[in-house]
Amino acid sequence: MSALAELDDAGRAAVMLMLLDESQATQILGQLDPGELRVLGERMCGLGDIDPGTISHTVSDFLGRAEQDGMPAGDRADQVHSLMIGAVGEMKADNIMRSILPPDRRKQSSVELAKWLDPEVLASLLESEHPQAIAVLLVQIDPQIAARVLHLLPAADQPQVVHRIATLGAISADALAMLEELLDRRIAAVHGSLPMQMGGPVEAAEIINRSGKAVEKQVMSHLAKIDRPLARRIEAEMFRFEHLFALDSQSMGALLREVDGALLVDALKGIADADREAFFGAMSSRAADGVRDEIETRGRIKMAEVEAAQKEIIDIARRLAADGAIDFGTGGGAEEYV
Repeated sequence: MSALAELDDAGRAAVMLMLLDESQATQILGQLDPGELRVLGERMCGLGDIDPGTISHTVSDFLGRAEQDGMPAGDRADQVHSLMIGAVGEMKADNIMRSILPPDRRKQSSVELAKWLDPEVLASLLESEHPQAIAVLLVQIDPQIAARVLHLLPAADQPQVVHRIATLGAISADALAMLEELLDRRIAAVHGSLPMQMGGPVEAAEIINRSGKAVEKQVMSHLAKIDRPLARRIEAEMFRFEHLFALDSQSMGALLREVDGALLVDALKGIADADREAFFGAMSSRAADGVRDEIETRGRIKMAEVEAAQKEIIDIARRLAADGAIDFGTGGGAEEYV
């Protein structure tokens, strides 16, 4: 039996998730990033039998259910796999399970092996390969690694790869087989071939954001010529309101000087108090208190109004960034790597 004293925060979170029904658990898992999923999945697989006492101390909201029976280990790995599939899709779930299961229960995959390789090694493996094969691989590995690989690819190939990342959609069995054949030739292993929904503007934007300004400028200018609507969708994902939270005080101050007070109140109305501090920190105490008061007295507003205000501020931030007045800190190209 698992003892309460032996469970860390992740272990207790794992107990909570195992008590929820599958639809509730998958909604929660879907909000986590890959690193958090790996940690939580590992704890869930390793829980074993959990006694009702531990459950009642860990999750008081579920005390009634916890008092009825514990949680037999059963085939915990299959249960966790099912939850992961519902949260992030089959391919990502398979990759996560391969990283958290004991070695004797893992299904080896060439894609899984590729995730452990250095970006420089991956870039050499992908040299002269078709942009489609490169795109299919990049959307399955960590965005930070994918960004470095993209940076190492020839400049002429980068826009083609990002274009395919953003337009992958449903991946056919032939496309996955092509990727597996490529990786099998060079690093071995076997992978399934079911069609999967992968990539999209969000994934493309995340990789570009991590690739440095030189790559961003090169890729986005070419994408605008190849597919202007797609370039605009990617650009919208690259500049999201939460990205403003990371601005330094000088950049935030420059932004706030361009933003109307009423517009700022509407935009901040829709975010958590902790996130508002990124804006208040760039104001005087008096000004910050004034905005706080206005937010409180503003009353309820429609989410559409909040989103419209945030979009307008994002547009201002994009203009200021283009003019060099503010810096999002995304890096500047080759010199950021050592």
